[in-house]
Amino acid sequence: MAGPLSHIRVLDLSRIMAGPWSGQILADLGADVIKVERTGEGDDTRKWGPPYLTGSDGKPTKESGYYLSVNRGKRSVEVDISTERGQAVIREIAKTSDIVLENFKSGTLDRYGLGHEHLKAENPRVIYASITGFGTTGPKREDVAYDFMIQAMGGLMSVTGERDDLPGGGPQKVGIPIIDIMTGMYTTIAVLAALANRDQTGKGDYIDVSMLDVSVAMLANQAMNFLVSGKTPKRGGNRHPNIQPQDVFAVADGHIVLAVGNDEQFRRFATVLGAPEWADDERFSTNAARVTNLSTLHPMICERFAQKPLQHWLAELGAAKVPCGPINTIPMVFDEPQVQHREMLRELPHPLAGSVKQVVSPMRFTEAPLSFDLPPPLLGQHTDEILASLGLTDGATT
Repeated sequence: MAGPLSHIRVLDLSRIMAGPWSGQILADLGADVIKVERTGEGDDTRKWGPPYLTGSDGKPTKESGYYLSVNRGKRSVEVDISTERGQAVIREIAKTSDIVLENFKSGTLDRYGLGHEHLKAENPRVIYASITGFGTTGPKREDVAYDFMIQAMGGLMSVTGERDDLPGGGPQKVGIPIIDIMTGMYTTIAVLAALANRDQTGKGDYIDVSMLDVSVAMLANQAMNFLVSGKTPKRGGNRHPNIQPQDVFAVADGHIVLAVGNDEQFRRFATVLGAPEWADDERFSTNAARVTNLSTLHPMICERFAQKPLQHWLAELGAAKVPCGPINTIPMVFDEPQVQHREMLRELPHPLAGSVKQVVSPMRFTEAPLSFDLPPPLLGQHTDEILASLGLTDGATT
């Protein structure tokens, strides 16, 4: 494998999304990621379909779209961690691993002799990351969590969705498992920081990442809006709470997203809409004034936008360097010339389908460019290969 982490091995004991997302990032960066899966069952997400990948014979495979989205670049080994044999295999892999990722319920792996202290005894330099819903301490440490419920508990849904007094109002979750994904991102940052620290100290580390903690951290400006003002942030639909005008506006044949970010952009925006005087109106001349007087400004913008079609506004606002865009469907995203130019969609060879499409890493390196060579593995695809590398080829079941 190419990439800046081609010297790193990862033992990935995680399932579902948050841990595997971190493992996929590390694999994209070149690490050798060994994905441990339950014998005969595999990662839960293998069954989270339809849709399933279509095989070369035109029939559905057992590879779900969900599983395929988060396991690229890994090698899969089937292991039953409840057996002494399976536990021995995990310890052998851990001896040569730099990073361990796991997202079992707090204390589960300790019962199998595979917790941090156990694997640290095998490999003092190992960096062990535990991903849980609520962390390894506190009153909810043993509770199970999923992305949806954490979006609710962590406050995200309270500021996502249309206002309660408007049609369609009420709390909404984000359309992707954003807490899982961001938990995977934070975990990746943490293990890379631990790697850097290990270079200085020679010591491994234990990392405790909680989905709820991540959700709270992600509240960002909305949390600070509350902490500064004492006022509870509310759902505002697509309107930005601090910067205006930023919203979805109806045009003659659809909708446009407008994201004016400063006063100079607003001046150019007002000129394109044929109302240059807005920029000198004290009600709208500064961002603070526009936020305060949005109830007046918003319908004025709506009236102007409704007069002409989307492509007119995209062209005119684009020429004026006013940030705006269409609301693309997923297929439209992959038709975007910029997305195509950046080669965000690739095809990787696949043993059942011939090839599988993958949305690849957005990271671009000059000195250590990434390569995308391995598709998401079949269940146990690399079991024999990995056991042979460990000298465990006596034919016993894992």
